[in-house]
Order: sequence, then structure tokens, then C-alpha cells
Amino acid sequence: MTWHASLQLDYSRHEARSVAHYVHEGPLRILQSLYPEGDAICHNVIVHPPGGLVGGDTLYIRLTVGAGAHGLVTTPGATRFYRSTGETARQLLQARLAERARLEWLPLEALAYNACLAQNRAVFELAPGAELLGWDVTALGLPAAKQPYLSGSFAQHLEVPGVWLEQGRIDAKDARLMDGPLGLAGRRCLGTLFFVAGTPIERTRREAALECVRELIDTHALRDTAGATSPHPQVIVVRVLAPLVEPAMGLLRQLRAAWRQQLWQLEPVSPRIWAM
Repeated sequence: MTWHASLQLDYSRHEARSVAHYVHEGPLRILQSLYPEGDAICHNVIVHPPGGLVGGDTLYIRLTVGAGAHGLVTTPGATRFYRSTGETARQLLQARLAERARLEWLPLEALAYNACLAQNRAVFELAPGAELLGWDVTALGLPAAKQPYLSGSFAQHLEVPGVWLEQGRIDAKDARLMDGPLGLAGRRCLGTLFFVAGTPIERTRREAALECVRELIDTHALRDTAGATSPHPQVIVVRVLAPLVEPAMGLLRQLRAAWRQQLWQLEPVSPRIWAM
């Protein structure tokens, strides 16, 4: 049996409060809205009760953030793509941010089990003045449990139309990609942290954002496999490779907190569910 589930999540600004409304079909929904930082920022957790995707499953998330609203979205655990017997499992996100909107898109890792056939696609559209702080983390297999990623494929797609596009396909049998020095070099977790604006980011602001994360990377154990760059005037990116999820996620959380302070002058508040 395959699951097809969709979620429409909409943030709007009502006076000083960001409010979330949602409609769902199938096993995909959000938990109660939380306001650990006050009314201006609405925190939500997306829950998928089946706990993972198999071949043929599709999760489709449509997300909008209205003018002046600020939403933060995370998940309670990894999105698990299990073994497939032939069909592709898909997670699709389409997000639109209106003028002066802010979104923090912070799902925990996508976990590719051995022999999965998976697609993880996210497209973000930003109006002038909107800003996005998010990440994408992929873990291949379960190395600590001695369940390596030996077959299957995982397709990734990150896009801001007309501004930024990153896509690729990780084939477990591609030895040059998986273990070559110009590929993953034997590492099985890759992460991307990104800050995107609807209009070009002022140069001194971009340079300050790059400098602050580069300083933190230089003191971290993953400094040799992490780096920050600005491939477009509207985009700042950090990329990291790690042997396991935990050190990569630890670094990305630290950098996300730094950017929150540097770019938005906000305290480094984390979703409560991360502490559970």
C-alpha cells in the first residue's frame, strides 16, 4: 500500500502576531503552533505519522508566508526513505514568500536507506524583501548500525527560480562519486545551509555573514570539509560533508544560530522539539 499525503501550510500576519493555518489530506499534519519568542514568530512541527516513505509514496507540502509574517518549520525526526522494489518515493516542497516575509525551513535529515529510490525536491519563490534561512541534510545509509548504502539512488533538487539551482543524483553504485576524492570521499552525510533574499543582499551584509560562519567553521572538527560562499547576490551558502549526521547537524545548528543573530538580530532560539 502506498501513501499519498499533502499539506497546505499558510502563515499570515495579524497585527503583531504570525498565525499558521493548515489543511491536510492523508497522514501529514502540523502540531500546535508555539511562540517561544513571542507573537512575531510562529514555530511549527510537521508530522508524518507513518514514519517513513516506501516506493510509490508521495508527500507534497505547499507553504506560503504572507507579508510581514515569520514562520519556523521543523520535523520531529528524520524523513526516512526506505527500500523500494521499483517505484520512487517523493517528498516535494513548494514554498512562496510574500514581501517582507521570513521563513526558517529546518527539517531534520533525509535518511536514505539501502536500496531506496527517492526524490527530495524543494522550490522556494521569494518576493522582494522576503528572506529565507534554511537547510537540507542528507544521510546515506546507517553507518553506525553497520547498514551501509550499497544500492539505490537519491535525487536532490534545491531551487530558487531564476536565481539558484542545485540538483544531483546520488547513485550508490557510483564508486567515483561515493568514495572518490572529488566526490564524497567515503563520507555519508552532506548538508547545505542557505540564506536567500528576494532582492540582492547588500554587499557588506553578505561579507559579514560569510565572515562570521567561516570563523566558526575554522574552529570546528569538520573545517576541512565545510565551506561558505555566495554564488549569487541573493544567496549565501554553507556546504559540509561528514561521516555521520551528528557532527554535520551540530555544525549547521551552530551556523544557523550565528546567521540568525548576524542577519536578523534575533536570539539563537531553537525549536523546542530538538531538545526532546
